[in-house]
Amino acid sequence: MRGETRSFRQRLLTWFDEHRRSLPWRTEPTLYKTVLSEFMLQQTRVETVLPYFECWLQRFPDFAALAAASEEEVLRQWEGLGYYARARNLHRLAKAVDQEGVPQDTEGWRRLPGIGPYTAAAIGSIAQGLPEPVIDGNVVRVLTRLQNDATEFGSAEAARRRFLPLARELIDPARPGAFNEALMELGATTCRKHRPDCLLCPVREFCEGHAAGRADSLPRLARKSTRRRTVARLFLLRDDTLLLEEYPADAPRLAGLAELPELPEPPPGKPVLTRTRAISSESIREEIHALSASHPMVKKILRRPGLRTVPLRELAAVSLSGPHRRWITALLAERKSGQA
Repeated sequence: MRGETRSFRQRLLTWFDEHRRSLPWRTEPTLYKTVLSEFMLQQTRVETVLPYFECWLQRFPDFAALAAASEEEVLRQWEGLGYYARARNLHRLAKAVDQEGVPQDTEGWRRLPGIGPYTAAAIGSIAQGLPEPVIDGNVVRVLTRLQNDATEFGSAEAARRRFLPLARELIDPARPGAFNEALMELGATTCRKHRPDCLLCPVREFCEGHAAGRADSLPRLARKSTRRRTVARLFLLRDDTLLLEEYPADAPRLAGLAELPELPEPPPGKPVLTRTRAISSESIREEIHALSASHPMVKKILRRPGLRTVPLRELAAVSLSGPHRRWITALLAERKSGQA
């Protein structure tokens, strides 16, 4: 990095104080808001989180209210955000904080459900003023460009380890939370992945990558291969009841949620709905087929545990995964318009 650390901190924090985005977890900030935002923002864009954050606070305004709720209530409130393990971990964390009190250091936070090094450092620095550096993808990008580091990293964790010493050196001990937020904000809004706004960057004079004219080519991260697969689903509607599959409490990803049942293979015929979605490094093509109860494939899966029929009037009370609720809503609307 070019220049002196103290000047870098001052320039970055001055920019952040003037230009930071107005976000609900920054308005009248509390420890609870910080924890909630960090859980919701894991693998989810800010724009997606905003409406969920406000609704969540209305329903669960603090740790005590969340701790007192049932898991079913928590999952229903989280519906649509995906990665439901976050909601279950947040619920468990709220119970621990409500019963045992608030951790006072990052090690204490890391002992709680769903808390890794990044989240512990974010909560500790932003809400408690602990001088712990936070390194997410945005921060890695900023630090890589500051150093003009052309190393190809095989994983995000490898990049995090590489830049942890620099992040510790740079963090402002007087305002560690604001400094961490400023670095993340810079990466999200100015030092972007594509077409970085170097001319508007408040710290470009410190940036080795900008001086070398190669900021937009950094960092170098090994490209992950995408696995593609197709999943066939059943849409079985009889007498205004819909067949759903509920996942048990020990299911690794969708515990406590319901979805349209999965078929063992795509049946002949055109699906009534096709959607493609990405989960981690997978690209999943979902084909939904409307079959009758007498279809041989349907008869075969009806013996599977976890299946239940739900009256349409009770569908709103069922904890569905977000994509499946959207698909079911679209199919029911199409059916209704066809009957009109």
